[in-house]
Amino acid sequence: MSSDSKWPNKAVFVFETPYAEQIYNSVRPEDDDMGRSCSRVTLLDMNSLILTVGAEDASALRAALNTWLRLINIAEEMQEVIKL
Repeated sequence: MSSDSKWPNKAVFVFETPYAEQIYNSVRPEDDDMGRSCSRVTLLDMNSLILTVGAEDASALRAALNTWLRLINIAEEMQEVIKL
């Protein structure tokens, strides 16, 4: 993620899931600077994933978080489906 001065609004989430590595691999290609916001996905360990999102303003932060939380949720749901 770029410097904090460009992204004054920031949110950090830690997801603990047995599918952390699979989720990381599936959402990692979306990790990028998206104009008014920027994201970083990090695999902390085999069971923990960190999502950091920075944005120019609250609206951009909310939009980026909606996208990222949806992506991570879908990736985890798909792991549950595969497990069945």
